Amino acid sequence: MPERRFVAAIASLAVVVLPSVSSAQKPPPPNQGPPAVYPRVSVATWYQVDPDWPGTPEGMPGGHVPGIAVGPDGNVYVAVRAEPPIRVFRPDGTFVRAFGEGENSMVHHLKFDPEGHLWVADVGDHTLKQYSTSGELLKTLGTPNEKGCDETHFNMPTDIVVTEAGDHFVSDGYGNGRVVHFDKDGNFVKSWGELGVEPGQFSIAHAIAIDSEDRLYVADRNNVRIQIFDQEGTLLDTWANIVVPWGFWVTDDDEIWVCGSSPMPWRVEDVTLGCPPKDQIFMKFSTEGRLLMQWSVPKGEDGHEHPGDCNWVHCIAADADGNLYVGDIIGERAQKFVPISNGEIAGPVADADDE
Repeated sequence: MPERRFVAAIASLAVVVLPSVSSAQKPPPPNQGPPAVYPRVSVATWYQVDPDWPGTPEGMPGGHVPGIAVGPDGNVYVAVRAEPPIRVFRPDGTFVRAFGEGENSMVHHLKFDPEGHLWVADVGDHTLKQYSTSGELLKTLGTPNEKGCDETHFNMPTDIVVTEAGDHFVSDGYGNGRVVHFDKDGNFVKSWGELGVEPGQFSIAHAIAIDSEDRLYVADRNNVRIQIFDQEGTLLDTWANIVVPWGFWVTDDDEIWVCGSSPMPWRVEDVTLGCPPKDQIFMKFSTEGRLLMQWSVPKGEDGHEHPGDCNWVHCIAADADGNLYVGDIIGERAQKFVPISNGEIAGPVADADDE
């Protein structure tokens, strides 16, 4: 009797289980509802090129665009390796003026000091020149057309920043791997760094920037890192293997924009790392090194760049409205990118038919 009850129990379980297995093998009913739509679920900012910017006068020659800066007057100052080398545009692209003709050899990065004067790094004649916004040459650091590595000579300096107190810090970067400190009167204070890969050394100190706490950011380009120093030359932090940094811009909110390319290995044909770069990227960091934003644009093909492409992007600047201005070398142009939020993009991102 116990055996019969056991067999009956098993049989009853089979009656319960088998229908469920059979139903699992049936196809699901057809979807009778509307196709799925995947809306954006957060607000983000993107950038769209203004293809008509800037309005360069007809007949003014183009060239490499290594430097760009937004001035205290709100205008955009563009360095071009052609005559005239410094060109000024309103944010809407209207041409304002140009200057520096016959006074510069091979312009590089541009920076404004706290007094509203424009500094031009000239890697061709080994100097840094200070201009008024109207184009008057006010001061020169370095010995024109003489390269060296001492208190009065540079070797292809790349960039400069000036503190609120008036101290000058120069990235003496192509021929010398150092940062040079001058006081507000232009007197030599000290220098630090040398060619190398160790902390505090440089392999092309390509740009320099400063935040509101007077921390110095150096684009150590060939070493694929940004090194951060205090004004005594003490290394405070290193952001390594994130971006090959070419240019900086620091916003009023202490956000650090960096333009450049993704890390990549040395190639046999490389003279400097990442030339040509494999991509074109822009990153925004907090002063603590937190990545706040990253975006990229297509890398243009030599001589066939489309609006919004960049080819060897070299410099970046931002205005008070959040517009970004960038310049490249092979593309030989300055461009303006306008911020838009995803709320301004009409329509869903994707629907079921896209899959």
